[in-house]
Amino acid sequence: AANKKLFYTVLVDFKSQFDKGYNYPNDSIYESKFMSPAYSITSIGLDYKPNNTFSAYLSPITGKFTFVLDDSLSNAGAYGVKKGEKIKPEFGSYAKFAYNADIMKNVNLISKIDFFTAYDKSFGNIDINWEVLVGMKINKYLTATISTTLKYDDDTKYIDENGEEHGPRVQFKEMFGLGLAYKFQ
Repeated sequence: AANKKLFYTVLVDFKSQFDKGYNYPNDSIYESKFMSPAYSITSIGLDYKPNNTFSAYLSPITGKFTFVLDDSLSNAGAYGVKKGEKIKPEFGSYAKFAYNADIMKNVNLISKIDFFTAYDKSFGNIDINWEVLVGMKINKYLTATISTTLKYDDDTKYIDENGEEHGPRVQFKEMFGLGLAYKFQ
């Protein structure tokens, strides 16, 4: 530790999905699947934690890897990899901020946002991933969660229904969950 609130940190992060993803209503051709894409970040930096609710991680030494192991997706150049290639390595800087607190009685907010920019000709074009989770305890038995994810990757181009390629776009996902909980004693 550099001091009581600042820590030398090595971060390793990996994200993928378990099953195929489709662009509904067309469910005959998949757009994604396990390891297509997958994202890995490895970095060395400093993590500032002034309290139990907030942290800020900064790294000038970061490797970001995009994997597209499926042949048909890699041959199409999906998710920013060059056509026919399986991995896109990038070297750059990375920042991650996290907030986790009870915002009122029985309501918890977790927000994480991270930024990456590569040290190449695209320097300054920032990839963003922002996740927000609100968890609520409704009563003794019911819980609810609302989750959103906003993602922007400068390397991922948008292909319209006519097959024409356009620049990157913001992706947004939201989920609502209702849970039943019972505590056995």
